[in-house]
Parts: sequence; C-alpha cells; structure tokens
Amino acid sequence: MTDERVAAYLKNTCAGRKNTASSFSIEQELAISGNELRRRINRMRRKGVPIASSRAGYYYAVTAGEVYTTIRQLRNMANGLEAAIRGLEESMEGFSEESR
Repeated sequence: MTDERVAAYLKNTCAGRKNTASSFSIEQELAISGNELRRRINRMRRKGVPIASSRAGYYYAVTAGEVYTTIRQLRNMANGLEAAIRGLEESMEGFSEESR
C-alpha cells in the first residue's frame, strides 16, 4: 500500500464532503489498519495533499472551504493537546526531585 494509492482512492471515491467515507470503510477497502491510514493521511497532508476530515470520516477536499474547515478542526485538536501538556507540566511540581 502506498500513499499514492490511498490518495487516489480518496480522490476517486471520496471527492468532496458529501462523499465522506468512514475510517473503518476506507480501512476495509484498502486492507490497512486504522493506525496505518492515519499515518499515511498525516504524511500526505504534510506534502500538501488536500485530504480533509470530519467526525464522519475522510474525504478529498474539492474546495478551499473544505480544506479550511479541516485546518480549523486540526488547530482545535492541537490547542487541546497543548493545554493537556501544560497541565501535565504543572502537575510535575507536585513530585519530589528524586521521583523525576
């Protein structure tokens, strides 16, 4: 399985938000695991492939608005992760120096 095959599948089968496919259905169709699908999508997005997502699944973006919606969603996720990291860093103050 190559990144190009995943991108081609999404572009040909899941073009536009109206054609969103669940992660599970894509995994089944391409015979890959959920972790592998997420890794490939992340790698392709970093290369500029416009793979968008929603709570319902993934799709190949056909408009700038679809890309922007995914960007907003990813930024919200990143902000949540940063807040969790800050909280964990603050929690370390409660540990003694020997337990660090």
